[in-house]
Amino acid sequence: MNSNERANEEQHQCCGGPASNLLPVEQGRQQILEAINALPQTQQLDLRHALGRVLAKPVISPINVPAYNNSAMDGYAVRSADIQPEGDTRLEVVGSVLAGHPFSGELQPGQCVKIMTGAQVPDALDTVVIKELCRCEKTPQQEFVTFPAGAKTGQNRRLAGEDLAVGAPAIAAGTRLGAAELGMIASLGQAEVCVARKPRVAYFSTGDEIRSLGQPLEAGQIYDSNRYTVTAMLAGMGIEVIDLGVIADRPDAIEAAFRQASEQADVVLSSGGVSLGEADFVKDCLDRLGQVGFWRLAMKPGRPLAFGHVGEALFFGLPGNPVAVMVSFLQFVKPALRKLGGESHWLPVETQIRCSGSIRKRPGRTEYVRGIISHGADGLPEVRSSGQQGSGILTSMSQANCLIVLPDQQGPVAAGDWVRVQPFDGLL
Repeated sequence: MNSNERANEEQHQCCGGPASNLLPVEQGRQQILEAINALPQTQQLDLRHALGRVLAKPVISPINVPAYNNSAMDGYAVRSADIQPEGDTRLEVVGSVLAGHPFSGELQPGQCVKIMTGAQVPDALDTVVIKELCRCEKTPQQEFVTFPAGAKTGQNRRLAGEDLAVGAPAIAAGTRLGAAELGMIASLGQAEVCVARKPRVAYFSTGDEIRSLGQPLEAGQIYDSNRYTVTAMLAGMGIEVIDLGVIADRPDAIEAAFRQASEQADVVLSSGGVSLGEADFVKDCLDRLGQVGFWRLAMKPGRPLAFGHVGEALFFGLPGNPVAVMVSFLQFVKPALRKLGGESHWLPVETQIRCSGSIRKRPGRTEYVRGIISHGADGLPEVRSSGQQGSGILTSMSQANCLIVLPDQQGPVAAGDWVRVQPFDGLL
């Protein structure tokens, strides 16, 4: 076998063989996720600085929530036994209960109290009737209220521990903390939480044709858009980013960048230079520094992907085309980083929406079509393609608000068909 034959055979094996042997998207993602464990390091963080962080230990409720029986409505707290099953019931009002000011008097049968939303229901009473159903009358010495029949025992009363009981798990480990979770933790009186350490990702672009912003373009050169899309997606995830800029297509420069990145970060991420035969020294460099597989994936846009380890760090080599790099990041890198960062739910969120137009598709690969979700004439959501779908056309990505996911075995889409959609809200 001559040198060219050996090179062709190596490319055939490393890249996954002929088109019929392309690696399915789901299989590739599963292999990546199975190779990743959450970072073990944690830190205690003030609740005010915990937005967007991932909970490393479960939050256990130290109190009942609510802490006491309270009223869900403005109205009157009564004994249900005092309300007649038929006809009206007239009871004496002996006080008012405001939130934060419990009733301290003695209550006799036939007596009730006016109560505000959130106020503590006296232990002797078990039901709240909303004020709009009642008729009030006052004399100089007394106040009475008349109730209609039909009050149900316990209505409009929230029980102590109804939301959370003492010792119950409030928020599970692996949860990314949003406003609702922070409010829940604050309601338990906790000022700090234990969160996972943020993953550190070192990123660089490769290619002699790539120029950083501010540099003049010469013939055959382009500006580095991938650097900004990738670092923006990383920053949106709360990732600590180490930006190593643009690395020239020279073996010494590539190896130095890989060494520096793997020493500083948990994950090394690059774009470009993963199509074997174009820059074979990239593979040679990675073989010396770690264990990396070069895959050809059954997907569009994107196809080449490198994954493995460089030193102690994980490595992802993404394709170079601008849209391909974004789609590959969202489908492979983002789920991996979420798992590495300790999250429990790392896969992209998908929903089903009607497609308002036709989309050409042949079975054999998963296609990610940039789409626009809008409301149709019937007021229901529908989705359509955002335009040209070339892997270098960023305008159709910037105009889109979702990805339409067409599985590998699916054929053409007709107008009115239901399709899988990944909305950008929460994805990008």
